[in-house]
Amino acid sequence: MDSAEFDKFADEYLALHARNIAITGERPEFFAEYKVRDVQEILSTRGRSAARILDFGAGIGSSAVFFRRYFPDARVICVDVSLRSLVLGHKRCDDGADFVAFDGATLPFADGSVDLAFAGCVFHHIPHERHVTILAELRRVLVPGGMLSIFEHNPMNPLTVHAVEACPFDDNAVLIRAGTMRSRIEQAGFEGPSLRYRIFFPHMLRALRPLERGLTAVPLGAQYHVFAVR
Repeated sequence: MDSAEFDKFADEYLALHARNIAITGERPEFFAEYKVRDVQEILSTRGRSAARILDFGAGIGSSAVFFRRYFPDARVICVDVSLRSLVLGHKRCDDGADFVAFDGATLPFADGSVDLAFAGCVFHHIPHERHVTILAELRRVLVPGGMLSIFEHNPMNPLTVHAVEACPFDDNAVLIRAGTMRSRIEQAGFEGPSLRYRIFFPHMLRALRPLERGLTAVPLGAQYHVFAVR
């Protein structure tokens, strides 16, 4: 999780990401939006919302744009080790969002200060031996009953593996199996994390996407979502 590594890609992030996922037929915004929409639906089915949202590893604010849409009354706190990314993110969506530097170890927030801790495809950039410590830190800043929401690329999906291997800002990334991520979340103190596999059909087969609700236990989705309550 080297700030310089991400700083050098910050200005070109959207263009690089768009080229990298062109095989899916989707734009980066599709992948950012579905994650936030998933989280909103899960909270809604539980009769909950989130007034303060921590977007961990927020980069240039791709998810923050959609948090403002799906959680219009929430305050979004975007943290990242890349200072350049934070500057660009602030320019994109400063209204309703704060952009805060993260030192890679300790979040600069009080215990129990956020309702939702979200990380969209961030942990494969973090050395695996540090995952449990970082997850515990996310747990620390969550309120009791707050939700942790982690999305990651699925190494069981060959197209996902190809996309990551071809991506310049994923040069040092190491993908994480879903079961491993769920186990690490438990080790960090969360009980009974839930797992869903996501994104089975490319754009050309988007008419089939309503079927994905019945496929969340099939370990072949392009990404997966592990979520747990503190």
